[in-house]
Amino acid sequence: MKAMIFAAGLGTRLRPLTDTTPKALIPVNGKPMLENVIMKLKAAGFDQIVINIHHLGEQIMDFLDKNNNFGVQIYISDERDYLLDTGGGIKNASVFLRGNEPFLVHNVDILSDVDLNKLYQSHIETGSLATLLVSCRAASRQLLFNKENRMCGWQNIKTEEVKSFYPEFDPRDYKSYAFSGIHVISPKIFEFMDEWTGRFSIIDFYVSACVKSDIHAYVDDNQHLIDIGKPENLLQAEAWLKSRTLE
Repeated sequence: MKAMIFAAGLGTRLRPLTDTTPKALIPVNGKPMLENVIMKLKAAGFDQIVINIHHLGEQIMDFLDKNNNFGVQIYISDERDYLLDTGGGIKNASVFLRGNEPFLVHNVDILSDVDLNKLYQSHIETGSLATLLVSCRAASRQLLFNKENRMCGWQNIKTEEVKSFYPEFDPRDYKSYAFSGIHVISPKIFEFMDEWTGRFSIIDFYVSACVKSDIHAYVDDNQHLIDIGKPENLLQAEAWLKSRTLE
């Protein structure tokens, strides 16, 4: 099973910690973020993982080498010359991700207790182009879905900006969910990306592609999810991890 970890971010929200250390290697409860995600993926059966790198990427490669890739097959998608954002990052790693099976994408700064196998299986059952882990929670940016949980648009709650390619689109007619940074994608996605080049957001791509193909919501309101890319959440994440080891 294949997966990709987004580890190329600049980590601007975590400065000055990330001035000398890549965000992926910032420790949480004694272990780097990257290690936590790799081990979660490994436990779920993902044995081929591509990791994109940019800021201080050499440190990430040295860390992986020192730990023998944690016993899984790891590929590096090198973005040190030019950061490609989430959509461009996936397309740049297509040489590793193409094939006959879906692949899972996981942000390095997301900590959760979601069952990745259930998410993956749900994607296979729906046959969607992509299946996005979402939940009903407060967030300024929301994805908008119809009654069949098919994505139709995007909205910024603070600025009231709305994006959709559906005519006469009214966000009040749709269910809004916050995206978790975890999704399962069919390799067919690369056929839809032919016209997309360079740096682009995967969310912008989804907004465009959802008119032509099914971008599906996997709703899990029981998940415990922490964005550890924010400094105020690091202590919360450490406390949660410690509580889980005591269970």
